[in-house]
Amino acid sequence: MSDHTRHAAHVAELEARSASRSRLFDVRTVIGGLFVFYGVLIGGAGLFADDAVLRKAQGVNINLWTGLGMLALGLAFLLWRALRPLSGEPHDARRTDHRPAGPPR
Repeated sequence: MSDHTRHAAHVAELEARSASRSRLFDVRTVIGGLFVFYGVLIGGAGLFADDAVLRKAQGVNINLWTGLGMLALGLAFLLWRALRPLSGEPHDARRTDHRPAGPPR
């Protein structure tokens, strides 16, 4: 095996590892996870709100509604990540001919 072939194989392995790590630390995952976590916490506090808290908020269970909103937003981020995953490779990074991508003519 030539030195160039070994180097190319090593680079391909590193790119594959980098792609999996970038999917792991996708910002949509972090934001979605935090919103879900805090939505559950705040919504749970709203489930056990007493009358004094409700009177203070003019009868609106603001913790419950805010928690549900945060939970919905967090799940939307996670759904977005699931439906549109990262490709793992920069857009057309390996192309060298610089022609527009598309079907052959």
